[in-house]
Amino acid sequence: MAQQGRVEDGIADSTLRLLRTGGPRAVTVEAVAADSGIAKTTIYRRHANRRDMLSSALSRVASPTPLDPQTEAPDRLRWLIDHAIETIGDGIGLGGLAAMLTEDDPEFTTLFRQILIDQRAKLAAAIDTARADGSMRADIDTEALIDAVVGAYIAERARTGSIADGWRERLFDLLWPAVQA
Repeated sequence: MAQQGRVEDGIADSTLRLLRTGGPRAVTVEAVAADSGIAKTTIYRRHANRRDMLSSALSRVASPTPLDPQTEAPDRLRWLIDHAIETIGDGIGLGGLAAMLTEDDPEFTTLFRQILIDQRAKLAAAIDTARADGSMRADIDTEALIDAVVGAYIAERARTGSIADGWRERLFDLLWPAVQA
């Protein structure tokens, strides 16, 4: 059973690495096999096709760690910042984002947009909980807050090529006064 988990992890890690470095067209069963050292037949026993392999790998990064209901409001915003950007930063990378925006690979774009819908629902639920319990302003536009975080991340990466030390805390310092109750 542990071996099966390691194989799945290896497939997912290679899938995401190829996606981040070469975009969705770089992700093929053959490329994942070469990158991971896992036989194509082993990959095909677990995934019917490329789409299934991509879906499995992407669902791992688009599933934020659940937020403890007792988390203080400032830490809820930090959690939101971390998880709103992880799907790009640790998942598809800027190459995958560019491919999605240009619809270079329509199958990938459709798949990833559905995964984003699921992820955003989890992020929105955390904001809505904070709004309901009074720890964040009741009039926060949930979608705009998520978009602001993701947009700031994309802008920072485009401007500097990386995320500077302390960037997340600077973003928190900018947003917290706007969202605190």
